[in-house]
Amino acid sequence: MDSTATDVMSLTDAMRRIARDIAAPAADDVDARARFPEETLNALRRARLLGAPVPTALGGAGLTIAEQGALCAELGQHCSNSAMVLAMHYNQLACLTRHHADRPELTAWLRAQVEHQWLIGSMTSEVGTFGDTRSSICAVETDAEAGRFRLVKEATTGSYCAQADAILVTARRTAESPASDQVLVLLARDQLALTQTTTWDTLGMRGTCSPGFRMEGAAPLAQVLPVPYADISAQTMLPYSHILWASLWWGIAAGAHAKAAAFVRGQARKAPGTVPPTAQRLAELNVELQAMGHQWRAVAADYDATVARGADAEFGQMGWALKLNALKISASDAVPRLVHGALQIVGILGYKNDSPFSLGRPYRDALSASLMVSNERIASKSAAMLLVYKDS
Repeated sequence: MDSTATDVMSLTDAMRRIARDIAAPAADDVDARARFPEETLNALRRARLLGAPVPTALGGAGLTIAEQGALCAELGQHCSNSAMVLAMHYNQLACLTRHHADRPELTAWLRAQVEHQWLIGSMTSEVGTFGDTRSSICAVETDAEAGRFRLVKEATTGSYCAQADAILVTARRTAESPASDQVLVLLARDQLALTQTTTWDTLGMRGTCSPGFRMEGAAPLAQVLPVPYADISAQTMLPYSHILWASLWWGIAAGAHAKAAAFVRGQARKAPGTVPPTAQRLAELNVELQAMGHQWRAVAADYDATVARGADAEFGQMGWALKLNALKISASDAVPRLVHGALQIVGILGYKNDSPFSLGRPYRDALSASLMVSNERIASKSAAMLLVYKDS
């Protein structure tokens, strides 16, 4: 383990303060105006939380995925949008820290990321691939003599790309490569131009600001990651997505549970010596919340243990794919169910937007979970694997 207990405690305390004092007060305005949670991200920069997962040798705190998940969960209790941006950023950062292959240009960039606390966006979707992030139409155009490449991509969504300091983009290795032969390229803000092609007026997760873009970029060839994207996806991007998403979804559910608990305690104070009827429903809700938390933490611990023993190749096996698919489906189904359960406890005060017990925003945010890589698509892939998979 790279991080120390002191580092983790300090960063956790900082996150708790930011979540409570900055993210929570701004969350409703972020949602209402569908704006980026700028004040929260600036606070995360000041607290040096955006570079915390980078290994200590490169200046970061070396946080494990379990520790990163705990930070996302803490933030998710107060502002789903900020937590989703942080989770996506940590995912992109992990792709760089785990797959730079000691390339000097990339290690130098990571050191600079820690110094400046740069935010990294994601562009893995593409017009014409119908949601399949493991295939690309656009291709890297290489100028070997100049040592540079050019890339043009039409993305259906670009995760907070207009606000990011850099973006990781998927593309075919060459114009002659099959759609599945992909690479991941790093483009800094001054190396690309974005033209927004769609809007982002959504039911929930409105502050993640992820419309479609036409992206045109050019950079040195050293910014094409040396590891095939197939390996990056299996070993890092997919596990980080499902684990960190599950952690922030748990945070959304925990925030809703906390409001329901506060409501029930208020009822109890009005009738000392009696147990409100809603208390039993709260206890039942707590059971499911604990189960959801145990699941994502267990998968995160398994991931960290696998990395620690140098067994990254295992992430490409069916057992891990099924485990991650199960986590994603389970957590994304649980979060709206838990928020709904909290709403049934609180009642009309949870339904009203101007109530301190309002659950409208987390409810709408929770509904995005099953759509972020469709559960139906994931279940279909798991079904095909289970036809041949034998658990040893």
